[in-house]
Amino acid sequence: MAASDTVTKIEVRRIDIPITDPFVVATGRLLTAENLFVRVTLHSGAIGYGEMAPFPEVGGEDRAACEDAAWRLARAALGRSAGEYKNIGRLFSEVSASHPAARCGLETALLDALCRHRAVSLWSFWGGADVRDRDTDITIPIAALERTVALAREWYRRGFRIFKTKVGIDAEEDIRRLEAVHRVFPDVAFIADANQGFTREECRMFVKGVGRFGGRILLLEQPVAKDDLDSMAALRRDTGVLIAADESVRSLEDAREVARKQAADVINIKIMKSGVLDALDIAAFARTAGLRLMIGGMVETRIAMGCSFAMVLGLGGFEFLDLDTPLLLASDPVGGGYRYAGPMLQPWTEAGLGVETDAGDVVMTIA
Repeated sequence: MAASDTVTKIEVRRIDIPITDPFVVATGRLLTAENLFVRVTLHSGAIGYGEMAPFPEVGGEDRAACEDAAWRLARAALGRSAGEYKNIGRLFSEVSASHPAARCGLETALLDALCRHRAVSLWSFWGGADVRDRDTDITIPIAALERTVALAREWYRRGFRIFKTKVGIDAEEDIRRLEAVHRVFPDVAFIADANQGFTREECRMFVKGVGRFGGRILLLEQPVAKDDLDSMAALRRDTGVLIAADESVRSLEDAREVARKQAADVINIKIMKSGVLDALDIAAFARTAGLRLMIGGMVETRIAMGCSFAMVLGLGGFEFLDLDTPLLLASDPVGGGYRYAGPMLQPWTEAGLGVETDAGDVVMTIA
């Protein structure tokens, strides 16, 4: 007889959610979140949800690649005990090492189902080290100056005071955009995210330009190409601004290399670029290496972002939260789970992620 936590069914649904403003970064643009929802059912009847949110220009995966990988991953998980999630995660890495978003979706759903089966929240499952409301930044994509100010005005009205401003295509125009926002709202702080778009010299020019008008940069995120750790280390020494590694760290080995080269002050953890279990390992290493922690995501709904927030609440130690993308979507297809109150994320008390959804079109069922 099958154990009560045995995986008996896996379903994948395709969902398209328009983004309110074009999500433009230095390396690409997204108009619609073309994501996949995962639903895992255990023998006990417990159901868990996960999400795959590929962003090809950033993570290298598209939805078709995630769907292909999902078939392999689902077959590997079916009939196994969700309590063996670590072993299943290792198997996932062997089966689809180059598809972290696909692995993330299945891993999240397995963990959600297991926690519901055990009647504990995911954040409690991970330790409940720092359970409280937390504030997030808000992302302002690359846009014309007037639109940038209009977006800043709307988010400021809603209580946001940390603007994660996408930069990296034109350093001089980026300076003008940030200055325009600063002139209207001098109390805001910026996280400047170049998504690998700057050269070393362009980045220095950008930081000096922002300094001239008195803008406050909390973090300079992934200023140069992901493999150019020497430039990141130089910028860390020369600019006096905290450097965050994002695209540079997709694996534990990447994190070790960043630490060895002293190329960053902060590691941006993203379950969609590493998978959930690998993200946990990266976060643990970063803390032992004296690196500070940020957490972010791709363009995700409250399913994947809820898993990331559970990591914040469960593990503790995360200083910088970039958990805002559900606010950038035209609709919210997810019920339950954490909620937003302005920039504040409010924890949930229900088991697992606490979410429910039947949105999307079924593209795969394995039972």
